[in-house]
Amino acid sequence: MRRASDLRFFASTDGDLAYRDTGGPGIPVVLLHAGFVDHTMWDEHIPVLAQEFRVIAPDARGHGRSANASRPFRQADDLAQLLHHLDVAPAVLVGVSMGAMIAVEAALEHPDLVRALVVSGGGTDERVLTESWSEQVYAAQLQALAAGDIEAWHQASDAWAHGPGRPREAVRPEIYTHLREMRQRTISKHTPDEADHHIPARDLGARAGRIAVPVLALNGAQDAPELRAMAESIARTAPRGRTVLIDDAAHFPNLERPEEYLRILTDFLHSLDQELPARS
Repeated sequence: MRRASDLRFFASTDGDLAYRDTGGPGIPVVLLHAGFVDHTMWDEHIPVLAQEFRVIAPDARGHGRSANASRPFRQADDLAQLLHHLDVAPAVLVGVSMGAMIAVEAALEHPDLVRALVVSGGGTDERVLTESWSEQVYAAQLQALAAGDIEAWHQASDAWAHGPGRPREAVRPEIYTHLREMRQRTISKHTPDEADHHIPARDLGARAGRIAVPVLALNGAQDAPELRAMAESIARTAPRGRTVLIDDAAHFPNLERPEEYLRILTDFLHSLDQELPARS
């Protein structure tokens, strides 16, 4: 079971950022969470992966226990600072949704720090959702936040967990509870009038052909099609990419199907063993 003492902090150039680090000599695997949640979305995966790999799970800036931004920043640069701080490069980056986008940006902006990518439900920098279902969910989220109705925001946000083709009941209640707890920790750190200092990634999809490392798009088959397509486009464009779908899962395949997600991820990591350079 996770202990409070497992959480560590390092002093970035703009406040303390939180992370977990299992230590050990194995391949460094960095687990990057989705937007508005935090590193605890990986609680079920960390002890399993830690049997073979060095697992690092940060809270992105402005999320969980990490500091909010006081000046312009890029999430990929924060990640680079952490990897340098821990001296664990090159690392395998595993990201869901926002975490997938951070992983792809890091591979493009800090290629020497990245050994491979696993991306789910995201990875490009498209800011406008165009499919009807996705548009409606996103609009409901924005409307609730504008009205200060956090309960309605949680209800709207839950829709990503089951996706457009399944009822709410298709997802286990404890997953919604976990997502809500994580989102609440993050939203409580912010105020409606605070400045948004995040510098968005640009042209990730267009630049994906420059990603030389292996890429696995690991999507939930019931995720919104355009979110699946973001990860798949990275894998399709990168020279060493491939795609795997997990059935009966939507935007959070790691939460809905943790055993299958871990099996596919671990197989991918094992495939890298012979390619990894020796570390002193």
